[in-house]
Amino acid sequence: MQSFNHLITTRPHEVRQVLISDLHLSPEEPALVQAFLALLDDCLALPTLKRLFILGDWFEVWIGDDAYLTLSEDARQIHWLTPLIVKLKKLRIAGCEILVMHGNRDFLLGQPFCSLFGGELIYEPYYLTVGQQNYRLEHGDALCTDDKKYQFFRKMMRNRLTQWYLLNKSLTKRLAIADKLRQKSQQNNANKAAYIMDVNEDAVIQAIADSDALLHGHTHRPAIHQATADKKRYVLGDWRLLDKDSRQPKVSAVIGAVTADGDTGDNDAGFELIEFKMTV
Repeated sequence: MQSFNHLITTRPHEVRQVLISDLHLSPEEPALVQAFLALLDDCLALPTLKRLFILGDWFEVWIGDDAYLTLSEDARQIHWLTPLIVKLKKLRIAGCEILVMHGNRDFLLGQPFCSLFGGELIYEPYYLTVGQQNYRLEHGDALCTDDKKYQFFRKMMRNRLTQWYLLNKSLTKRLAIADKLRQKSQQNNANKAAYIMDVNEDAVIQAIADSDALLHGHTHRPAIHQATADKKRYVLGDWRLLDKDSRQPKVSAVIGAVTADGDTGDNDAGFELIEFKMTV
């Protein structure tokens, strides 16, 4: 796996699509926010970029679009999300589609927020053609079927009635509920065996049956796996803060890139995982 400090060093004229997941952005981790802004700067510099995919857990927690949409203009000016929206809008105006998928942390994210920058909310599974192959994209939590308790929780939280119930509570109550769920999740995960929180092999084989490859995030275990004799499973990485206590912390993330030679065109496009690093 190649590692770069800037995406524009990765054969800039060949990069057609960029895929990321598990950023877990929040005002409590400004270095991750700055790293995402740096990635967007690189995306703006890529001359043939067509799409940016954010495959879930863009945010550490999302309690509803109205948390931002109901802010006054003055409040928006100083809000940590505003620079992201501004830069994403520039990228969309430049001709790059921005496609956002729900994760287990931001399942209340809606189209109204994505519309602020011209983005589109997409749903899993999403199918992407890469050259002559068909890739299945998803966040990845649905593949962790050994974790029975989480799968029950996921089914409940993805229910429209549950989401309607949550979104009709005050922002203060929603924030309290989110904090409580996050604490409970951390406690539960601390007592679970590692294999339970990873994907289930049978679930992977079933998911990849109608595709040539599977691409997901969620597990925070970036790698390339041989799912079947002739099919691969690509795992995007979470955005990690390295050297957190130093004066110059670093952020590392394993992202995906669809590349195509300008002479041969998109029919010969290929996919690869790249480690993106940034010194904050």
